[in-house]
Amino acid sequence: MFSVNLKGKVALVTGAGRGIGKAIAQGLADSGAAVAVNDIDAPSATLTAGILAGDANPYVADVRDSAAVEKMVDKVVADFGRLDIVVNNAGVEPRASIFEMSDADWHNAIDTNLNAAFYTSRSAGRIMRVRGEGVIINIASIAGHNIPIALRSGYVASKAGLIGLTRECAREFAAYGIRVNAVCPGVIETEMTTHLRQNEAQIKKWLEDIPQGRLGIPEDVVGLVLFLSSDASRYLTGQSINVDGGKVML
Repeated sequence: MFSVNLKGKVALVTGAGRGIGKAIAQGLADSGAAVAVNDIDAPSATLTAGILAGDANPYVADVRDSAAVEKMVDKVVADFGRLDIVVNNAGVEPRASIFEMSDADWHNAIDTNLNAAFYTSRSAGRIMRVRGEGVIINIASIAGHNIPIALRSGYVASKAGLIGLTRECAREFAAYGIRVNAVCPGVIETEMTTHLRQNEAQIKKWLEDIPQGRLGIPEDVVGLVLFLSSDASRYLTGQSINVDGGKVML
């Protein structure tokens, strides 16, 4: 596993109870960072925090709630004394045609995938600008570019919005030494894609479109997150970087 030296840094990862978020939390901890593990599910947050190396605390909060996010960020700073890295990872992927998608599913996608990142970036940004440095990483998707995905209108719209939010945060936050970038995974083997990966025809189609000839795993995303968290990427901001085995070549 690729690693960097993040000793002395404090990172907050949302939606870290499972999947990509859990792997990111693990990678940050292995690189020396203290990790604030957020999830809406208390057992999942506690379990992830419990297996991490070094300092790690669980923070149970619904990141769709701006007040809850502000309270969580304040608690992280109170507990650890600082906040250097935020990874906005929490996400959902409701599946339905536009004709059939409910208002509730649509709003949940926008609230979880986009609004939550805004709330967390705003709260964390206010903390980071005082110190004059910080890193915010948004986990978006290749679906936020020009890759159509059937029956995923809420997901696609929210991830496209997240890429736009990344650019605007990067533009505004640069004056305060805060870098903001987006990581855009392709198809990653997580619980979110389990039902899709049971369809052999679907997997065959995916692999035909991926030059590297395989699906991604969470650790493929972690390496880029660690790079973006480190000083090695100090001149990189406002970017949306695909992690997709070559599927999207913009």
